[in-house]
Amino acid sequence: MTVTLLGAADIRRLAAELDVTPTKKLGQNFVVDANTVRKIVHAARVQEGERVVEIGPGLGSLTLAILEAGASVTAVEIDHRLAERLPQTAGEQGVPEGRLTVVDADALRVTELPGDPQVLVANLPYNVSVPVLLHFLETFPRIARGLVMVQAEVAERLAAKPGSKIYGAPSVKAAWYGPWRLSGTVSRQVFWPVPNVDSLLVGFDRDPEPRGSEEERRRTFEIVDAAFNQRRKMLRQALSGLFGSSAAASAALEAAGVAPTARGEDLTVEDYHRIARTAG
Repeated sequence: MTVTLLGAADIRRLAAELDVTPTKKLGQNFVVDANTVRKIVHAARVQEGERVVEIGPGLGSLTLAILEAGASVTAVEIDHRLAERLPQTAGEQGVPEGRLTVVDADALRVTELPGDPQVLVANLPYNVSVPVLLHFLETFPRIARGLVMVQAEVAERLAAKPGSKIYGAPSVKAAWYGPWRLSGTVSRQVFWPVPNVDSLLVGFDRDPEPRGSEEERRRTFEIVDAAFNQRRKMLRQALSGLFGSSAAASAALEAAGVAPTARGEDLTVEDYHRIARTAG
């Protein structure tokens, strides 16, 4: 059975039927171009028989492209109208029964995923993209790789390396789970409504083994937040509140082999993890 993708007219027809007006609050910008969703699926390396989790499927453009590739999809949708309509749309477009499971929920609150997906693919709402990504990586260790479309600035931050101006807390926290890479551009014109920001594809591959324990992760992220909350300050000052004093912070940094005069943007995730373990 052939899966038929949605075009611009289909998207507008579905939106009108459901009385859906894309909202900034939910970060809704629907992709109306079939070539773009196929490009995303190809960049995500989706294979036949895989189980994919999609966050924010909306009216189903990307969902159908993932299903067309032969994968099964667990779709997490916060908008009740869209969640209810998606299975019907999939059936109308030729998707076999049982290939799509819809979870009607806020992605930030999901703690279980039917089908135990190992791949994450999504067009993420700009306003919650980083928190949602980190929540899924933390909560679902079986997710081995993924590719998401996000605001260009967010994608660049996620893939940034130490020493750059855009390297920050999201960069370090994302790197905790594995390497990230920029994987392509997406034109504004393929969205409805047309957003006022550019989009990029950013992908990740989870490290085969966890970097550290859950306690170490929380401690590391706490140190990362403190370092970047005062990113212009030397670490001995930025971390003084966390360690009780500048002297205590200096001692912890030196014990971890990190210069107390360094700044947060100079450190790798390994450096932050080492501080957390040393100070733990």
